[in-house]
Amino acid sequence: MTTDGTRPASDRAPAPGTTPRAPGVRHHPDAATALDGLLRDGMTIAVGGFGLCGIPADLIEAVRDSGVRGLTVVSNNMGVDGKGLGLLLESDQVDKVLSSYVGENKLFAQRYLDGDLEVEFVPQGTLAERLRAGGAGIPAFYTATGVGTPVAEGKPVEEFDGRRYVLERGIVADLALVHAHRADPYGNLTYRFTARNFNPLVATAGRVTVVEAEILQDDPLDPDVVVTPGIFVDRLVPARPRVKDIEQRTVRPRAVGVGAPTPAGKDA
Repeated sequence: MTTDGTRPASDRAPAPGTTPRAPGVRHHPDAATALDGLLRDGMTIAVGGFGLCGIPADLIEAVRDSGVRGLTVVSNNMGVDGKGLGLLLESDQVDKVLSSYVGENKLFAQRYLDGDLEVEFVPQGTLAERLRAGGAGIPAFYTATGVGTPVAEGKPVEEFDGRRYVLERGIVADLALVHAHRADPYGNLTYRFTARNFNPLVATAGRVTVVEAEILQDDPLDPDVVVTPGIFVDRLVPARPRVKDIEQRTVRPRAVGVGAPTPAGKDA
């Protein structure tokens, strides 16, 4: 976005290989093409998903393959080792992370402990609200979460009605990467179950928003099911079919006889 608030010319004119199917939304054949002209060193990228659930995997891999460096990444967490945003850590493309959870990524934790990666820990609800505020044009807000903890260090604290609140800034990213279940030609989006997570918030918080969708339908979505209106979406790309990884699988053996028909003459 330029300093006068308009889209750059590269975002207004159709690029080779794209199909402008609706005003304001450009459709691309693959993730690399969708990110063409948008990536640069040192930019801030907000990424939807929660762990490995609902992550824009194709777009993340395209960022990795681009070789862009010095990134600030805003995301609930950084995936796991070797998957999701963990790929960008392994390729040493990230300098700073705004996140609420280190959790399953050993490299993320180790690089933070070694002082090799700057991490701003943000309580999960506060991170969600900072993204929502940024997308709504709200520069800052007060919250009681984090008062009296390291989260509030260096931030203004005020008292309202006898309770102390810390000032948190809204987040506006240079680029937002989103995974949706279904999109229509106008960029309206729906999400599938818990894969919704941070994606709708991230979609609103980017100066430019690129979405990969599992289903790109030709007909407009029913307005009653739209979660993210197309006004927030700049570029669309079909998500490649892939196995959806599960971070931790906890199962137990099915008990013998469970679900089997009861023999005739026996009490159920």
